[in-house]
Amino acid sequence: MTSAPGSKGWLPYCPYYAVAGDILSQRWAALILRVLVAGAARFGEISSAIPNMTDRLLSQRLKDLEAAGLVERALGDGRPARVQYQLTEKGIELGAVLLELNRWALKWVDPEEVEWPTSVD
Repeated sequence: MTSAPGSKGWLPYCPYYAVAGDILSQRWAALILRVLVAGAARFGEISSAIPNMTDRLLSQRLKDLEAAGLVERALGDGRPARVQYQLTEKGIELGAVLLELNRWALKWVDPEEVEWPTSVD
């Protein structure tokens, strides 16, 4: 049962929301998921799409997202077989949320306030 804000039984803290927030607040995680919303991608393609992220950190985040059940490794077509990363059903549903967040950001975030990271640590 879900209660609406302001109604009896509504609590401002929700452990489900906290877990989702923890996943997305890992550095680079949301950007990796955003890349995969467009479709399956190889490691190098993900790396190229996200500036300033080291391969070591990308590898770790992909493992974290796999452990969370959002991303899965799949063998691509061709020989030799190449590993691709793709969203799971759970990841696809979260991708829809990320697209809404992107729409919000495009509307409300002042471009003058946006800075690209210069380091990964």
